[in-house]
Amino acid sequence: MIQAGILVFPDVEELDFVGPFETLSAANAVKPGSMDVKILAFQDGPIKAANGLRFLPDGGADLCPQLDVLILPGGQGRRIAVRDKRVINFVKERYEQVRFLGTVCTGAFFAAEAGLLQGRAATTHHGYFEELDAYPGVKVMEKKVVKDGRILTAGGVSSGIDLSLWILALLFDRDFAAEAAGYIEYPFRPDGFFEK
Repeated sequence: MIQAGILVFPDVEELDFVGPFETLSAANAVKPGSMDVKILAFQDGPIKAANGLRFLPDGGADLCPQLDVLILPGGQGRRIAVRDKRVINFVKERYEQVRFLGTVCTGAFFAAEAGLLQGRAATTHHGYFEELDAYPGVKVMEKKVVKDGRILTAGGVSSGIDLSLWILALLFDRDFAAEAAGYIEYPFRPDGFFEK
């Protein structure tokens, strides 16, 4: 079973993490028992997301088991969360272990702060291209999903769904991803994808 973790924080953008959670979980509709997706946090108790959704993560990020996939969503709360050394250290450490690290929207700034985007092509929400471009060695691309090595970055809020479908294609194959996309009634689009 593939283990996926989505790291959340206060004021995370809802669709940034719920989209990947639903999409990666759709793998189980294609092949039962193939994917286990956990919501991880460094905060205890309920978390309030950017638009008011309150939810309870599955567990502490510092206690989570080995992961195959790590997803980093964005949202206004990322401005505070990227300054948390526990978060950035977690991203660095887990990157060494995972098969794929994915970022959604402004979640790209976690990877940038961890130094993982230096010398790489990446994307984020179009409103934050200049901010991401200010990081040394990052080549910002206007694409829905950008894959550079084991790191996949995705543009705006809904692009986390596209990101997750591409991760399923890489973990399994494109037919598998297309079937998962059909299950959630969402198109699996090869356009807008850049791979280096």
